[in-house]
Amino acid sequence: MFDLNEAQGVTYALAIVQGGELVYERYDAGSRSGVLQYSWSMGKSITQALVGILVRQGKLDIYEPAQVPEWQNDARREITLDQLLRMSSGLEFNEDYVDGQASDVIPMLQYEGRHDTGAFAANKPLLHKPGTQWSYSSGTTNIICRILKEVVGDGASGMLRFMNDELFEPIGIKTATPKFDTSGTFIGSSFLFATPRDFARFGLLYLRGGTWDGTEIVTPDWVDYARTVTYLDETQAYGAQWWMKPDQTEWFYSSGYDGQRILCVPEKDLVLVRCGRTPAEEIDYVWERFNGLVDVL
Repeated sequence: MFDLNEAQGVTYALAIVQGGELVYERYDAGSRSGVLQYSWSMGKSITQALVGILVRQGKLDIYEPAQVPEWQNDARREITLDQLLRMSSGLEFNEDYVDGQASDVIPMLQYEGRHDTGAFAANKPLLHKPGTQWSYSSGTTNIICRILKEVVGDGASGMLRFMNDELFEPIGIKTATPKFDTSGTFIGSSFLFATPRDFARFGLLYLRGGTWDGTEIVTPDWVDYARTVTYLDETQAYGAQWWMKPDQTEWFYSSGYDGQRILCVPEKDLVLVRCGRTPAEEIDYVWERFNGLVDVL
């Protein structure tokens, strides 16, 4: 994992948890233990957990139409929270990280949409009937986060308390630092920082079926829901804010830009966390190293 060449990028940190214990960690490229790492889109999986907590509490029904004010007078009002979680809302959104003219994610996170990321995404038009087409969208995650903010109440401060009280503190996560836009919405598509050890704790929660030291954080059904395939092709499979590998369908993982990964391998009771910088066209090299680690552990 640390022998990548210049084109393949760099690994800042690797943490391995097996049998519920940290068995290995290593840091490189100027990083060290305790340094917070970017989640990028691994924040989507954390967002899915927050939804699951509210579902367990009876405060959300994912199969009801999502409560989004912009949609009440047109066909978008039929979009459900389930479809948002599964990236099958049918909303227009261009997940381009390079072309600023074509991209929707760049203006949402950096320019005109950055003050209210959920509203920016919610104002996109409907391209397909909800539930009929899969299209990866950071916008739909931020719509979900705006809904969470309204259900929890008290803006960003209320949401931060909820995240700490209901998710992070019960599983021993101490470093998680979520970022909020000006409107108070957690930017769950992209912006949460934590140490690799704490990302591994989150992965272990899902590996353990949603329960931590006897306390149910999310239900086992919710973990299964995350791993139920929405979209599948030769190289990837998508569930609900979590990914699977088509050739290893029992494995599931949280994935972020530049090769951030929380990989859960149930048959080995194993969680692998990798933080680094690897371009998408070189990501196969990271997977080769993951596969090699799983084989020997």
